[in-house]
Amino acid sequence: MRKKMLLAPVIALGALTLTASPALAHSGHGGEGSTTGTTTSTHEGAWSGQATLDPLNDSGTSGQAMIELDGNEATVTVNVSGAAETFMDGPFPHAQHIHIASQGVCPTPEADTDGDGAISVPEGHPFYGEIGTSLTTEGDTSADSALAIERFPGGSAYNYERTFELNDATAASLADGTAVMVVHGVDPAKLSAEAQEKPSELDPALPLAATLPAACGTVNVSQMGQMPEGGADTGSPVQQSDTSGIFLGVGALAVAALGGGAWAVSRRSSRA
Repeated sequence: MRKKMLLAPVIALGALTLTASPALAHSGHGGEGSTTGTTTSTHEGAWSGQATLDPLNDSGTSGQAMIELDGNEATVTVNVSGAAETFMDGPFPHAQHIHIASQGVCPTPEADTDGDGAISVPEGHPFYGEIGTSLTTEGDTSADSALAIERFPGGSAYNYERTFELNDATAASLADGTAVMVVHGVDPAKLSAEAQEKPSELDPALPLAATLPAACGTVNVSQMGQMPEGGADTGSPVQQSDTSGIFLGVGALAVAALGGGAWAVSRRSSRA
């Protein structure tokens, strides 16, 4: 077993490959307490969408997601299991987003253009697109919160549920079938020896595993007058793990220790 400790001060966030353009990032209200833009129109009728989240990058992460949309009010539930469990002696934080405005599909193995056995963020982006909505546990839900890992669930399994106002750009992608749900963060031990040694293409100071998509599913939406039975109970609490002190941004997906401390990822390789 080999362990590699990567040490760095608090890392400036950059390389905005995953974040939406300014126009899209501010196209809609981000949820309770949001200060990023306003919804410009209301989508009539009730919509129900579901996605099966299949593993990417041999992550073992899988799950189910449901979106219930009435006008612009959305209730989103995401149930995940088999995810990376720990990071820096705490729950591994998992950024999760609704990606929009591209092909509306998850990347296939052929997306691994550099042949390292892992589909990186830049390699997956042409398939599922930019961030339309950040599925945070509280506060803003726009693309501006793509980096707010302290407001994302964490750990090996979690049940997420939240009701908020959906922005028009995401609602439009849901309607035309190009919305994709993506969960990020892969256990380095799941990767090939080559991929374990690689830095992230978004920030060379980070390991590749910190930025990889872990599970993905296209949201299949149908319009109806009434939501199906067994839909989300909006009164249920969000279950989340405490990820305070950890910042792992998706878009930049930079990982930092608060107060200028060092960060580290402990890795083991079964293939090395």
